[in-house]
Amino acid sequence: MFVFDFRKEFYEVVQNQRVLFFVASDVDALCACKILQALFQCDHVQYTLVPVSGWQELETAFLEHKEQFRYFIFINCGANVDLLDILQPDEDAVFFVCDSHRPVNVVNVYNDNQIKLLIKQDDDLEVPAYDDIFRDEDEEEEEEHSGDEHDQGLEPSGKRTRLEEEIVERTLRRRQRREWEARRRDILFDYEQYEYHGTSSAMVMFDLAWMMSKDLSDMLWWAIVGLTDQWVQDKITQMKYVTDVGILQRHVSRHNHRHEDEEHALSVDCTRISFEYDLRLVLYQHWSLHDSLCNTCYTAARLKLWSLHGQKRLQEFLADVGLPLKQAKQKFQSMDISLKENLLEMIEESANKFGMKDMRVQTFSIHFGFKHKFLASDVVFATLSLMESPEKDDSGMGHFIQALDSLSRSNLDKLYRGLELAKRQLRATQQTIASCLCTNLVISQGPFLYCALTEGTPDVSLFSKPASLSLLSRHLLKSFVCSVRSRTKNRRCKLLPLVMAAPLCVEQGTVTVVGIPPETDGSDRKNFFGRAFEKAAEGTNSRTLHNHFDLSVIELKAEDRSKFLDALVSLLS
Repeated sequence: MFVFDFRKEFYEVVQNQRVLFFVASDVDALCACKILQALFQCDHVQYTLVPVSGWQELETAFLEHKEQFRYFIFINCGANVDLLDILQPDEDAVFFVCDSHRPVNVVNVYNDNQIKLLIKQDDDLEVPAYDDIFRDEDEEEEEEHSGDEHDQGLEPSGKRTRLEEEIVERTLRRRQRREWEARRRDILFDYEQYEYHGTSSAMVMFDLAWMMSKDLSDMLWWAIVGLTDQWVQDKITQMKYVTDVGILQRHVSRHNHRHEDEEHALSVDCTRISFEYDLRLVLYQHWSLHDSLCNTCYTAARLKLWSLHGQKRLQEFLADVGLPLKQAKQKFQSMDISLKENLLEMIEESANKFGMKDMRVQTFSIHFGFKHKFLASDVVFATLSLMESPEKDDSGMGHFIQALDSLSRSNLDKLYRGLELAKRQLRATQQTIASCLCTNLVISQGPFLYCALTEGTPDVSLFSKPASLSLLSRHLLKSFVCSVRSRTKNRRCKLLPLVMAAPLCVEQGTVTVVGIPPETDGSDRKNFFGRAFEKAAEGTNSRTLHNHFDLSVIELKAEDRSKFLDALVSLLS
């Protein structure tokens, strides 16, 4: 059931208990986790933290710990499946679920005792009515047997008449039940067919801290990073992003006003959060402007930098801005101050001439003292790269802990290490996109586009993890759409979704498959591939593993790929 008073029905319930919380492997979940950790430390709440990257890890961890805890918290996992059916908990176990995945499973919504959903009610949830999807079986059995009781004590002729009436009634009830079940299937299909995301879990946790007057500047920054993660990964619409930015902007103004009179407001240890319209260029303040332009999906796709013509357009663009190549290729921090003064306005003006009308976006930045400044998107890329680092992790938790630590201002060395990993990841992403487009690896399968990375592709190991592959797939689709806009043939291709596969484990012969919705201007970011993958796998007995919290990411045996794709084509045609 939905929790309406987070403070009373959630926080005060767990405040004097020992709790276990499961945290999914995404940046928004990490930020929500940091906020909850800060609250728990403030009130001396005992907790155990378990990172989980998929359903198998979640089930294993729950079985291992379920005897020691009564209260469990799930962050960015658990809302979109029947948790009780999967985990089979004891009757006194209570699950608090803070998850941005939608749609929310109906069993979770209507279970009043064990499932407590920490989800904002202003999200467009559209949950079906209880009576449309649940029926009381006991009542039906009573109806079935009620006729027998009335028959006793009647004359034979009366019994016959009563029996005829009973047969008519039962036939009518069975027909009504069949109609109700057919209607229920249709309602559930309409409700569950698309996967999408609601309000960031970090924002939900920050709201809780704010309600309790315990919201610190660090918590506000984590909420900002959680929202920016959703925007960077295209999980929410532009309208939803702008709306939530407006909410956080008011909190930033309130915090800044509150700290104006404090003595340390200008000290070397201070933390300052600012709202600003900044360039849509990745990591540009920690990189060179040239590298940032080449490795930002937005500019690379619109300038078509995978082609010689695109490289020429980049030179023309820099000339139009009035930026010498020598300055553009050195570190942004080392550029001439005279050039940096009006750089944002100059780049925006030139970008409009080159068809890049959304070159500046609403975002936030943070200053740690006088030296360290980061945009929210910088932190997202750094944290994501640390979490999905290709380096070997013997403990299974090392990358998660590194990523979690990088969000604390006391661990700036880890954040800077994450930025270097992010640069490598972004370079590999654009090089892979260029390779796929130049060698025509993106092919139309009819109802969708398909692209497969093969073993031996440079940097292919960087794309075996779900978030990295999803980001590559989204950027590839955007670049492909830009590449076909100028061509008359294949014009329909820009309206198609994309299915992408990358090698996962060579020894086991498995690949990761991800489905991306069509790239259109009015896209609602709803993804239909989750259910489609399930049905295609069932229909062909393909050996798949639906282990990820995002239903549109699956693991598949490489040998079953062709029959799985054939089934997907016939299903979506």
